[in-house]
Parts: sequence; C-alpha cells; structure tokens
Amino acid sequence: MGVEDILSELKQQIRKKLPVGVTISDVEFEGPELVIYTKEPRKMADTGEIVRSIAKDVRKRVVIRPDKSVLYSQDDAIDAIERIVPEDAGIANYYFDADLGEVVIEAEKPGLVIGQHGAMLREITKHIGWTPKVVRTPPIESSTIKNVRRLMRESLDERKQIMRELGKKVHRSVTSPDRWIRITALGGCREVGRSCFLLSTPETRILLDCGINVGADENGGTPYLYIPEVSPISHLDGVVITHAHLDHCGLVPLLFKYGYQGPVYVTPPTRDLMALLQIDYIDVANKEGRRIPYGSDMVREELKHTIVLDYGSVTDIAPDMKLTFHNAGHILGSAITHFHIGDGLHNVVFTGDFKYEKTRLFDSAVNNFPRAETVVMEATYGGPDDFQPPRKVAEKNISQIVKRTIERGGKALIPAFAVGRSQDVMLVLEEAIRRKIIDKVPIYLDGMIWEATAIHTTHPEYLNSDLRSLIFHKGMNPFLSDCFVRVDSQKMREDLLSDLDPAIIISTSGMMNGGPIMEYLKAFAPDEKSTLIFVGYQAEGTLGQRIQKGRREIPITRRGTSEMIRINLEVCTVD
Repeated sequence: MGVEDILSELKQQIRKKLPVGVTISDVEFEGPELVIYTKEPRKMADTGEIVRSIAKDVRKRVVIRPDKSVLYSQDDAIDAIERIVPEDAGIANYYFDADLGEVVIEAEKPGLVIGQHGAMLREITKHIGWTPKVVRTPPIESSTIKNVRRLMRESLDERKQIMRELGKKVHRSVTSPDRWIRITALGGCREVGRSCFLLSTPETRILLDCGINVGADENGGTPYLYIPEVSPISHLDGVVITHAHLDHCGLVPLLFKYGYQGPVYVTPPTRDLMALLQIDYIDVANKEGRRIPYGSDMVREELKHTIVLDYGSVTDIAPDMKLTFHNAGHILGSAITHFHIGDGLHNVVFTGDFKYEKTRLFDSAVNNFPRAETVVMEATYGGPDDFQPPRKVAEKNISQIVKRTIERGGKALIPAFAVGRSQDVMLVLEEAIRRKIIDKVPIYLDGMIWEATAIHTTHPEYLNSDLRSLIFHKGMNPFLSDCFVRVDSQKMREDLLSDLDPAIIISTSGMMNGGPIMEYLKAFAPDEKSTLIFVGYQAEGTLGQRIQKGRREIPITRRGTSEMIRINLEVCTVD
C-alpha cells in the first residue's frame, strides 16, 4: 500500500474519533510523526484525551497543528500568553513560525508554562490558536544552545521538507516477505573507540553510532564504513546516536560529506553536546595541524537532520522498526536503544556506554524492557581483573588527595572529559568545600568544561532525582556555586600559570592528548607540591596512559617545538 493510501485510511479513522464540530483540514507524515491540521485547535485543546486516543488507535506519534487561518496575531498571542502564564515562569523570548503554527516560548521555569499534565499549554492553545512549545532559558549562558536553537529556527522550511520526505519512507508499507535481522560490527569491538554497528533487515539499514578512536593514528581511528554492507552511505535509512562522546558520534558529520541525507535520532541533550564536541574536534585538529575529516558546514547539515526523542518515546524509524531510548546513566542524555523489529519478530537492545549504579549526576541505567531477545552490551570495564572501588570510596579518595595537595600549597590538576566526568567531579568538590572538608579555594574550569556545564543546566530533567529535587524544589543548583571560576581567555590562563596560591584546575582533554591541560602540565609538572589526578579512562597510546603507567619524562610539543618535561608532581588515579 502506498503512502497516500495509508494517509487516506488514517484520515477516515481520525474523522471517526473527532467530536462534533471539529474538522481536519489536512493530515501529513512529517518524519516519525503524524501531523493533523485543524481549524478548531481550541476545541482540540479542550479534549486532550482525544489526541491520546487517536495516537493509540493509529499507533503513531500524533501532533496537532492549527490551520494558518485561525491564528492570533503575534502581538495578541504574546499578550494572551502573558495573561495566562504566571510571572514567576520568567519568560525570556518568543519565536513564532506561521507555517507550523507553533510558538516557541523560552522560559526560566518551563514547568510553570507547561502546567500539571500540560494543562497550561492547552489553556494557551485555547486562547491563541498557536501550538506552544517550551524550552528552558539556560541558567548559565551557552553559545552552543543559542547557536543550535538559531539554526533550528533559520532552517525551519528546509527541515519541514526533510521531515516530509522522511515521513514517506518511514510510513510506507513493508515490501519484502523475507524475515531476518543482521548486526554488523564496524568498530568498537575488542577495542575502545570508533563505536559503530549496522543493524539490517530486508527493508532497513540503520547505523548505530559513528565514532572515532581519539587515541589512534589517522588510518586506524575510523569505523569500517567502506564495506559492502554499508555502501552506498546515501542509502542508509537512519543513524541513531547513543550519546555525545566522540568515540560514539565523532564522525557523524562525515556521513553527510559523503552523501547521507537521512535522519539522526538523538536525545535533546545529545544533540547540543554533540554539536559542542564536534566543533571543538575540528578546532583542535586545525590547531594541531592534523587532517580535518569534515568542516563546520557538515556539523550544521547534521543538526538540520536531527530528530530529538525523549526517553520512553516509542518512535517509528522505518516501516519495520520502532526505536525507544532509555536512560543509560553514562552522561547527560545518554541512551540505551531498544529496537522493536517487525510485528513482534525480534527485539534488539544496544546499551551503548552505561552505568549500572546511581551517580551524583544520573539515575542508574534502565534494565527492564517489555521484550529483548538480543542484547549488545559495552564492556569497557568488563574484564575479569577489572575492579572499581565503590563510588563513595572514590569520592572520599579524590577529596583526600585534593585536601592534602591544597594543604601543602600545590595545584590539583584534573584532566577530564568536558562532558560527564567533569561535572561529576565538580559536584564532589563543591560538596567537599561546602562541608568544609576542603579549604575554600577556586575551582578553575578550562577548555569546554564551562560550556558543557551550561548545557547540563539547560537540561536538568535529565539529571538524577536528587539533583532535580535540589534544583526544582529547593532552588539550589550546585553548578551555580561561586567556587567555580571560568578560564575564559589566554591572559587569564597565563595569570593562573604564574599564580602561587593553591587551587583546583579541571581541564580538557581527559586523556591529555591536547587541550589546555598541556599548558598546566608543562607549568606544574616540576612542582612536587602539586598533584595530577586521573579520573577517567586513559586509552592505549595516549599521553595520559603513559604518565599513568609511570613515565616520568615526557616530550611536550607547543608551536612546533618539542621539549622534555620532568614529572615531579604526585600522580594519582581515582576511578
């Protein structure tokens, strides 16, 4: 059955469900969603259960949009919204799109705009006709969030066309009578880095992750994208990204460079963090004179094709495949991916990187699925000899190491990934200072850590239940503590390098293969009072691993000249 025939059948089903006096002007597939246009959005808002009932019957994600003819003027709409929404919501901006009939409301407290079970949103729609969408104003200003949101607004027409073309592919009928599923490993197996899998059926080819091995040379750092199962890249049906670390998403823009024009499924935080890390990857490669596999234009192209999905949202991504994201507990927005293939034929779960215990940042990974016949699980620390101390022990260890370093007047240098481990360490140290376990000294954040933290503050609903309670109910956000200081210029960095006072410095990169941490290492490596504290995995071939294994003389190259540096500072590892 063709897409038009399917739409015609759906229109008939929908009309039977609508209350008297409510008509539909059009029904379209846009990406994974079924969009219903109506001239009575106010009546639809009155009957919220109808939308849920339609979605259940047609087994699609349903979106209601108003017909252009019934929209309030933008000025009148703003006046009405400000009458309805309490002032405490802190509305900062409005962005209108007449083609979609949507108004994006940017607010400090989105919950006050949404209301209990969406009641406030329905009230807004009843008064203005426009469909409201709410986003959070970042508590810490984020250039990444600002740029991504601007790109999404500026490319609305292009995105609408992309979504309509995708809708035709996703919602067509299954054409092949064959029934099989194949998983092809393209990277990330028996190694750390360049994670990439191909999930294939007779109908569909989905690429799961497309990462780079940051510790490898140029020839060994990319997945096997040239094998026959993947080629041509332009024929892939979708790309699903589990989280924003470069070993899982670093080469997604390269797909667009070589002809891919399909969707990229991510959680909202992953989209923002992915953009941040990919742009930084380009900048670092450029500064170090390494070959740059793609440009910022391909990152923008990737973002135009992103489809953001919340945890637990079951979504059609192909005629024979549904995708659901679940919390992985690894970094902000990280997802365990559940694929339901065929009409009950098979269920595959890819864990991506996951954390099986609750951390300071995230709830533990989801492990309960309706069905799962196949599970593909990461095992970075899964060897028989791998041992990690309990989290409370690790937190106590890092506090004690920092405490003794500060007491002897040194600097505590902590190389960390910008996303995930940095924020974890920030919370441990903030609490230690607040509880006076450590003397109050500045915690300097260098590299992308400040920007990544700003993105964390924009998506607090993806943090663990304790942090959400602290932020939403007690009005206390530990990321906004005055002990954190942003290193925002080269002059400030140089001043810090010559400063004799004790301090804590958290800086990228986590494996010491570049970034500002190299300047701090060069300055403080000879200082016996200071300490270098590893808090994350050090891959084979990285400088971090060499120092961790006992190397005490290392070459550091800056601006084309190399010199040997003696490591006199204390070296510790806290897993």
